[in-house]
Amino acid sequence: MVVLAVLVLFVSMIVNSAATITTLGNKHIDADSQARQLLDRMAVDFAQMVKRDDLDFFAKGTVAPKSLGGAMTVNDQIAFYSGVGGYYPATSTSSQHSPISLVAYRINSQNRLERMGKGLVWNGATTDTPIIFMPLTIAATWAAATNATTDADYEEIGPHVFRFEYCYVLTGGTRSITPPVSVSGIAAIVVDIATTDPRSKALLDNSKQVAPPNDNITKLAGRLVDYTSGTGPGQLLAQWQSVLDGTTDMPRPAISGIRLYERHFYLSPPTL
Repeated sequence: MVVLAVLVLFVSMIVNSAATITTLGNKHIDADSQARQLLDRMAVDFAQMVKRDDLDFFAKGTVAPKSLGGAMTVNDQIAFYSGVGGYYPATSTSSQHSPISLVAYRINSQNRLERMGKGLVWNGATTDTPIIFMPLTIAATWAAATNATTDADYEEIGPHVFRFEYCYVLTGGTRSITPPVSVSGIAAIVVDIATTDPRSKALLDNSKQVAPPNDNITKLAGRLVDYTSGTGPGQLLAQWQSVLDGTTDMPRPAISGIRLYERHFYLSPPTL
């Protein structure tokens, strides 16, 4: 009986360990699948970015007013023109649809990554949205692309991505949190994201408690530091991972399900 009890205990430990490993593996697969689709979409958008100085570019460090009430606090935002397909309203009457769209990325109030793909027309002769040139800016024309205003052309592309940060790689090869005077001086944009899976997010979502919904996710996102001047390749993700490893006031199974990613998006040569 003693031997049988020991064997049962041993088998139970193996089964529990296998179940834990399998659950964690499934969480990572879910997060990896979501991140891969998101980053592939970003790769297309950035590769087709229109690099012209007579078109506005809204991003961190630009002269345009910052987002969300005056500053890009915690999560970054970005808006630019790209040669990708966009959404046109059902009431669109223009036959002059252009190949250019206004693309924007942001984290919404529910800690989910959104993408805007607003289709533009060649001129403003109709009620459709036209391409605008400087000195007209993105912020002054489409407020939703640069702040938290709702817009029908936004879609949730990363429902479990709660942290979005980026920096620039200049044509000289150095990293910077401030873009050059001309957008043509940007060789690449380095994007870092933190994402989780549905089960881990449910553990962090304390909506049934006194705190506001997703309060733990918001708190955790605020602990993941921004890019600073001099941050080298891989250093930001290392800092984020250190924060996650030291987090003791939230469920560890949820923290262990968080995945971090960094990808370089190289931009096309300037458009004449």
